[in-house]
Amino acid sequence: MDDRFFRNAMGKFATGITVVTTEVNSEPHGMTANAFVSVSLTPKLVLVSIDKRAKILSKIQDSKKFAISFLSADQEAESMRFAGQLKEDIPYSFDRFGELPVIKGALANMSCNLYNEVEAGDHILFIGEVTDLQVNEGDPLLYFGGKYRTLTE
Repeated sequence: MDDRFFRNAMGKFATGITVVTTEVNSEPHGMTANAFVSVSLTPKLVLVSIDKRAKILSKIQDSKKFAISFLSADQEAESMRFAGQLKEDIPYSFDRFGELPVIKGALANMSCNLYNEVEAGDHILFIGEVTDLQVNEGDPLLYFGGKYRTLTE
């Protein structure tokens, strides 16, 4: 099978959208990611998969910590910004949580210490131990079939 066929098939799995953030030398960095999963309850572990070519990869390796923000239904612009899809170069005003930059108004923000990293093909799987968590009410921003989606009743 070719890469496009595989990618299109994976697009048939609806996912939430996160922004992964970290900070190095007091400079925040963020990247949109939908390859996120909860791994373990004891200890509390989560995993995010990041392409080896992503700029944030070395930042997480340097800082040894990262945050994850679950985007809400009205945060499509944030998703596009941190996916590099917006041409504007306006600085983003992050909130702070657990000593890390996070997306304000997200459904959830969690701070993590780097627990492990695993090479998997053209990606690195970062496993983080959750050190703090905050949750807000609202509906999620979803991604399905190459398009943003929202829940409907």
